[in-house]
Amino acid sequence: MLPQLSICIFVKSEELAGLAIEVLGGRRYALTQVKSESEFFGYLKHNYHLDCLVFEVDGDLRSLTAKLQERSIFLPAVIFATKPGDDRTQEVQRISDHGCYPLVTSPELNQEQSCSFFYHAAEVQLLIDRSDELAASIDRAIAQFLKLSTPVPLDDQSAKLGATAQLTAQSLLQRQQRRLAEKLRERLGYLGVYYKRNSQNFFRNLSQEEKPKFLEQFKLIYRQIVLSYFSEDTTVNNQIDEFVNLAFFADVAVTQVVEIHMELMDEFAKQLKLEGRSEEILLDYRLTLIDVIAHLCEMYRRSIPKDASERRK
Repeated sequence: MLPQLSICIFVKSEELAGLAIEVLGGRRYALTQVKSESEFFGYLKHNYHLDCLVFEVDGDLRSLTAKLQERSIFLPAVIFATKPGDDRTQEVQRISDHGCYPLVTSPELNQEQSCSFFYHAAEVQLLIDRSDELAASIDRAIAQFLKLSTPVPLDDQSAKLGATAQLTAQSLLQRQQRRLAEKLRERLGYLGVYYKRNSQNFFRNLSQEEKPKFLEQFKLIYRQIVLSYFSEDTTVNNQIDEFVNLAFFADVAVTQVVEIHMELMDEFAKQLKLEGRSEEILLDYRLTLIDVIAHLCEMYRRSIPKDASERRK
């Protein structure tokens, strides 16, 4: 028997909770239902093995997810939504009026289809009348979460956060992603969920508007890695992980990583020359490039499914 996925169900509607438990019943899932916020956070405090959360859209959801964000608790999540016309339409519309949730009729609502999200951009929103698709939505939520690059909405509120606070949040997110990925490999015995890439997100397939934005972020992260590499900054490993994750899921060529490194070294060389200092110090940063490429190569090595690697032998 395959090890089970641990799912926490926190919905106010007993009927909806019953539907979720019925759909997920079986050997694949270990289900826990909580009925209050205090019980929910008490459960989270002592259960670090959770694989996915199941919520529903109600008046308390925004407050609940805000508390999770404040505690830097990020997990895959499926959120049940009501469709226009049922008894809670007015409640959903009220939330929508505050820019929190769009009223649409798609059976499964991802971030690309919605104007906002409650928890993080990798959450999966599922209409209640399609609850039979909950298992598939959980798989999708896990896959999307493991490719999530930022834990907070990129809005005016996040823009007010300092760079250090944003990097800290991203670091904690990546740590939780690594723990979940390792757990999935150990418990489920396959790599497909973690390493399933969407070719639409490959750099070469991005739009002309998206490519410069991606490169700007990509180069900024690498610059921070170089500046922190020989310091006592303990976040540099997390920055390397973030850079490698972006490179892997965007299918960035190693040659492009080398080009970014050389451009940065040229920039630093010009600055050192203006200051009358020797450029030899820049030779040490070859170690930075080697370290990053080694991490990227390891990512690709681990992405090969076990059965495929065994057939090659």
